[in-house]
Amino acid sequence: MKYTRSPLSRGYANQILKIDLNNRTIAPTSLDPQIRDYFIGGRGLALYLLHKGISPGTNSSDPENPLIFSPGPLGGIPQFPGTSKCMAVSLSPLTGIAGVSNFGGHFGAYLKYAGFDALEITGKSPTEIMIVIDSFREEISIMEFSVPDQVFDLERAIAERFVQAGYEKKNLVFLTTGAGAGKTNYGCINSHYFDATKIQDETKGFFRTKQAGRTGLGTVMHAKKIGAIVVLAEHPRGKNPFGAADWDRVKKAGEKLGKVVKEVDPQSLRMHRKGSAGLIAFMNKQEYQSLPVRNYQLGSDPHADTITGKFYAEHLFDHRGMDGCFPGCNLRCTKGGGVTLTSGEHKGRKVWVDGPEYETAAGFGSNLGIWNAEFIMEANWHCDNYGIDTITTAVIIAFLMECFQRGYLTKEDTDGLELIWGNEQAVLSFIHQLARPETVMIKVAGKGMLPLIDWVADQYVKKNGKIDPREELMKFAMQTKGLPFSLYRTHRSLSMQASYAAASDIGAHHAAAWLIKVDLLGAFPTFQDKARALITYPRVRLGNDNMGLCKLPWVDVFNPESEKIKDTDKYINPASQEIYADFYNGMLGTDMTWESIFAQTDRDINLQRVMNAMVYGGNTGRYDRIPDRALAPIDDALYEAERDYHDGEISRIMDKSLAAIRSMATAEKRIILMNYRREQLAKLVQEYYRERGWNVSGIPTVATLQDLGLWPFLKEETRTKLAELLAVRP
Repeated sequence: MKYTRSPLSRGYANQILKIDLNNRTIAPTSLDPQIRDYFIGGRGLALYLLHKGISPGTNSSDPENPLIFSPGPLGGIPQFPGTSKCMAVSLSPLTGIAGVSNFGGHFGAYLKYAGFDALEITGKSPTEIMIVIDSFREEISIMEFSVPDQVFDLERAIAERFVQAGYEKKNLVFLTTGAGAGKTNYGCINSHYFDATKIQDETKGFFRTKQAGRTGLGTVMHAKKIGAIVVLAEHPRGKNPFGAADWDRVKKAGEKLGKVVKEVDPQSLRMHRKGSAGLIAFMNKQEYQSLPVRNYQLGSDPHADTITGKFYAEHLFDHRGMDGCFPGCNLRCTKGGGVTLTSGEHKGRKVWVDGPEYETAAGFGSNLGIWNAEFIMEANWHCDNYGIDTITTAVIIAFLMECFQRGYLTKEDTDGLELIWGNEQAVLSFIHQLARPETVMIKVAGKGMLPLIDWVADQYVKKNGKIDPREELMKFAMQTKGLPFSLYRTHRSLSMQASYAAASDIGAHHAAAWLIKVDLLGAFPTFQDKARALITYPRVRLGNDNMGLCKLPWVDVFNPESEKIKDTDKYINPASQEIYADFYNGMLGTDMTWESIFAQTDRDINLQRVMNAMVYGGNTGRYDRIPDRALAPIDDALYEAERDYHDGEISRIMDKSLAAIRSMATAEKRIILMNYRREQLAKLVQEYYRERGWNVSGIPTVATLQDLGLWPFLKEETRTKLAELLAVRP
């Protein structure tokens, strides 16, 4: 169908594209200014659309479950560093609640250039299709499309198709997923964009990928039989191409932040060389013990030098070209390089791998007891090619390896697949089998961590006739709300424990409140500091998701001017936040402090919590839990591995001398430590609820929702159910 593309105004296209695959209708719809101004865009707008599109009984597999892509008003503006982000939102197949994942590349920007602030897809196609948004012809189409089951075959087919039709690669962006998304509940979505600066096989320029990996949204896309979503567009031109209220202010803000990045990054994290994998060295420090080793059992290992960002930078990453995932970002942290595959049907072929990011490097490296950087890159490539989330895959494998370690599984249970620490070939075999499952274990593993716990327990009881081990398995099955942990060992960060438990409403992921690094550096010395951080940091982090911004130029490039600002948390990098406020105000024509800009995020944080309450009911707070493994050692050997640190903490807890503590039995000390940390976490979660204006069950009160102005935006059935829940709970 034809549509009319309007020029951007203050960063908005002021239009939403709604597609219903059941009846093949395509409906560009005006974006209500009240909704736009309240929810801002990105994650907030997408959550609102999800809330309006579902009922409390909707499942992720239902046709009415919308799959939504939403950039923000500040996304796609190359005059400012890090404007690459887009949000993918739908009900999650892994958790049953709202699933949210941000991703980089050019898709969100091009969607906006094509004239849309969000794309909402409902229904299911009976056949495989491709959605094409062609802004050059101002035409949107749904076409039958035979979809290869591997992502990089699909990438090649799409590129050839549109290049042959006369389009330039630089004007082509698209989303895909693969066969693994159809066989698991943790499919990822690949975002493809053309990088004209890189060289591969002596050819300059090729397509690169970023992923919307978390919460299984690739599985939703695959279930709707969407092979690809293609956008054909180009960067807006003119004196004020994005319709900024004050274009000069926007450009000056971008220049300021670009200068900070240029001067600081080469002297600190060096992300332009190491990418986010540089974080491994920090987390692996002896004094922090926060790099997950062997399913989060330990927090550091001397072998980690072989998988750090420094190792990748010196041996594997290709530094030619720009390495920014969107024009204008001089952080240039999108690293990658070539590796020769050792497994699968492409064995012996040298491929380009985008990554690994920190999460993937730690997940397939230290957390599996594997210290081979090239193996990690290969595992990364296969997951991307099959369309499955690297984090979920790696953490599930780590759980199975510990089940082997502790005798809950044997090779007999796994059809000969020996999932023991360090077994690279078994891990690669597991990944390949996820895309084409044949064994019972692989099929169950594809459903997620919670069904896998049940299966392991049933196998163990059936085979051994012993007591059901579910309670023990839950202690080291690293998940919250069904979502496997991202890769941080939280023993020494109470703030991060509470982040995983309660501040991250999608499950155990770091996007909402990545507090571990600054907590380890001493940013939150008091209990109240920790509680406040669970409010202030998510406002900024998720606020960036609403605006279409990458967090890394803010969080990983410390502005020296922040040291000079008094009476504030320097770790939140307030000097850079003021630059972001200039960008926001310059685009939208507002006059707000950075604190008030990001305080608007409380609206969608509360909306997401309300949506969780619609699923969990009065038990909402009971889902704000993390496994014992994330709190403290669960057996004597693990206590002894860090005995000096643990003894010191118990000495403070009990107000006894170290000599007295050392005379106690290890098991007794371990129980004291676990109970103390449980109590501290429970206390912090309740304090977080109070700060948020939620009741003791973690449900937002009507007064809180009214004060935020959110109440009128809720559906009537939601308001009714909330009132019922709050009537029976304090």
